[in-house]
Amino acid sequence: MSTIITDSGFASDDWAGNFVALDESAANDSDYGIDLGSDTSPEALAGLINAPMIRIDFPTSADGRGFTLAAMLRRAGFSGRLRAKGHVLADQYAMARRSGFDEVEIDDALAARQPEDQWLRRTDWRAHDYQSRMRG
Repeated sequence: MSTIITDSGFASDDWAGNFVALDESAANDSDYGIDLGSDTSPEALAGLINAPMIRIDFPTSADGRGFTLAAMLRRAGFSGRLRAKGHVLADQYAMARRSGFDEVEIDDALAARQPEDQWLRRTDWRAHDYQSRMRG
């Protein structure tokens, strides 16, 4: 099982579709979400703008490539759901949201170690970024 985290806290997964790897996806098919590895090349993102859901893997909390992929997708015009999956820590939630993720998916073991209140403390992600502080 897994736990979904949004700005409202912990939630169950409401995505009804399946996920397929990028190399298994067909162009313009919107029946499923696309799973991306953190090592996905930027060139591979071009055909994903119309996908309804993209889930980017975070194999470790030290691997920040998923944040870059999310920002690149949003800048390219992706407007579907964007989910970070894997080893994302509560301390990284604000970064995930600022880079374009809508939600985070973690396993139940990580949710037990980092309960909902730790994630909720980071939901005011718009107010506490360095750019806002610099603008005054």
